[in-house]
Amino acid sequence: MTEKLSEETRGPLLEPLFATGWEMVGDGRDAIRKTFTFKNFVEAFAFMTKAALWAEKWNHHPEWSNVYNRVTVELITHDVDGLSALDAKLARKMDGLV
Repeated sequence: MTEKLSEETRGPLLEPLFATGWEMVGDGRDAIRKTFTFKNFVEAFAFMTKAALWAEKWNHHPEWSNVYNRVTVELITHDVDGLSALDAKLARKMDGLV
């Protein structure tokens, strides 16, 4: 069962992500967000396709949107109404896909 990140685990899991451009959503949700920018729509869509395969494999699906060469991703674990280790794992994977 997935658990919400504890105060002790938040720092070690989230601080490296903040260093790569992820940020807290800040609208009262315990979620992280990042906008990825690519050369064009095809590269943005290719990123989404690769990320979708991992999201499906891990059964953890992002909230995201795409406008031309930008993909904005929000990660939250709805089952725990906040961040879990799955969010950090998927964020790291997405960073590695670019």
